[in-house]
Amino acid sequence: MVDQEQNFANHTRLVPPFHYVAFPILLLNFIWEVRGLFNGITFDAILNVLVAVALIIVALFARVFALKAQDRVIRLEMRLRMRELLPEDLQSRINDFTATQMVGLRFASDVELPELARTVLDQNMTTATPIKKLVKDWQADYCRV
Repeated sequence: MVDQEQNFANHTRLVPPFHYVAFPILLLNFIWEVRGLFNGITFDAILNVLVAVALIIVALFARVFALKAQDRVIRLEMRLRMRELLPEDLQSRINDFTATQMVGLRFASDVELPELARTVLDQNMTTATPIKKLVKDWQADYCRV
């Protein structure tokens, strides 16, 4: 069940176990291990710092990789929607949309997508945030990561 209706103001997603628990613990671990270097630069102390850095990198890339995979799915979904919904003159331009533009357009309803897609191309809007701000009938996505 959804706690609150999704809109532009609240559509970004924070995952509390990741953002408020795991990542702060990794940062504290890194700080603790760097502090350990001041007790003496030993092989173990250096290795502990390197492992702490590696864990932070792994956590960051796990998030980045998930978002990249989601972007690929969004591109596919939007190409399918656009093939069904856009008028002929815009269908030939579907490949002109960047992944970022498609991410911005994905929240648009089927009714407003053709007009918004034309606006995005005509005004050469290149970032998702201004595109999302133009969406009037917000179609929520509660499955994103």
